[in-house]
Amino acid sequence: MLRVLFVGDVVGKVGRRVLAEHLRRLQAEVRAEFTIVNVENAAGGFGLTGTVWDDLARLPVDVFTSGNHIWDKKETLGLLDSEPRLLRPANYPAGNPGRGWTTTRTKGGVQVAVINLQGLTFMIAMESPFRAADRILEELSGQSNVIIVDFHAEATSEKQALAWYLDGRVSAVLGTHTHVPTADERILPHGTAAVTDVGMTGPYEGVIGFKPQAVLERFLLATPRALEPATRGGALSGALVEVNEATGKAVSIRRLRVEEGERS
Repeated sequence: MLRVLFVGDVVGKVGRRVLAEHLRRLQAEVRAEFTIVNVENAAGGFGLTGTVWDDLARLPVDVFTSGNHIWDKKETLGLLDSEPRLLRPANYPAGNPGRGWTTTRTKGGVQVAVINLQGLTFMIAMESPFRAADRILEELSGQSNVIIVDFHAEATSEKQALAWYLDGRVSAVLGTHTHVPTADERILPHGTAAVTDVGMTGPYEGVIGFKPQAVLERFLLATPRALEPATRGGALSGALVEVNEATGKAVSIRRLRVEEGERS
């Protein structure tokens, strides 16, 4: 069985610190053979900078995924073209930099495909993630049995719907973007592991990773406010998926959470 560790949205300095503190120990504890980390919020809560990427790239991560905030820093555009481990959602229009899926081998020689998709509900209009998945899976045919999907989406219904749509065709559909871990992890009837949102890796003493005051003012006054990442309550959230590498079917999924400062 192949053990895949997936770490949810890394938010700001706290998220980066918690990831660096716990990742290697957690990988050893769960005997992870392949690691995926979503980093779209790693620089100040929005996007990536070159300096932040340099720190992240030193970590033992096989593939980095992202989402809508990957475009928030101009310098990220060059990274998307130059860094083969860094993905952006595959259903953005053609002509954008970067790639939305990749294949790579584990140290044990197992070929793993990772697909990054973005939802449509309450988000910007683009290609359907359902149709984009069909297209990519056709391109991937015969290349890899193990296929992991990071579905970066707002609506729980859309996340669950994509998991059912891809049941039996991919190994796992793991939700990101909303930063709040859900307790609905399961194996669908045809062998796809699914969870609506794996949660974030960042400061939980706030509102989805940000200091509460500006968020409250947005709701109370209905006018824009600059958001600042929170600084307390750091935790790593993610999931561990076991996959039969011969069939690509998931056999188990487990949510993970490690508090800052505790032993993994």
